[in-house]
Amino acid sequence: MKSIIIKHCVELAARIHVAIFISIYGLGKIVGGQFYRRDKLPDDVALQTLAETPAFDLAWTFMGYSQAYIMFIGLSQIIGAFFLLFNRTKFIGIAILIPILLNIIVFDIIFLPDYGALSSAILYFSLLIFVLYLNKEKIIEIFKRLISVYPNEARLKNFKIGLGIFGFLVVLFGIQQGLIFVLDKW
Repeated sequence: MKSIIIKHCVELAARIHVAIFISIYGLGKIVGGQFYRRDKLPDDVALQTLAETPAFDLAWTFMGYSQAYIMFIGLSQIIGAFFLLFNRTKFIGIAILIPILLNIIVFDIIFLPDYGALSSAILYFSLLIFVLYLNKEKIIEIFKRLISVYPNEARLKNFKIGLGIFGFLVVLFGIQQGLIFVLDKW
């Protein structure tokens, strides 16, 4: 009983920690604290040619180019963090935040010379994976329910539908690549 209480407290603390800091980053994007905005480029960045622009400035300028993109990322972080706070929606929050954090980690490795932001993103990502680990029995049960809900005939039908969709996607991809090839040669 005592270990269950400790497990829940540790999980809740991890979720709250990630939610607070991801919300701060999301709000920072929305209010203009992150990225170089088109109309507010620092003078030293605005006067550089593309060839001489450091990776960080180039990436920060590109990310700040679109207000819609900034809002999408910022709101996604805030919404994911909000869902993380509640036990019933924590998995939705994790599903929203893991791809965002993976993108941040890859972005920081490639473009940023500062390891502070990278280490923070790795910590938040690790905490979310830890929360999933603490809930592994519940996650396994969810997957078992999803798989066992359908009788064998329905599973076979769903498999055939899935196979048909996959085949259709392969055909569409082939058509797309063919068009790209033909138009590129034009």
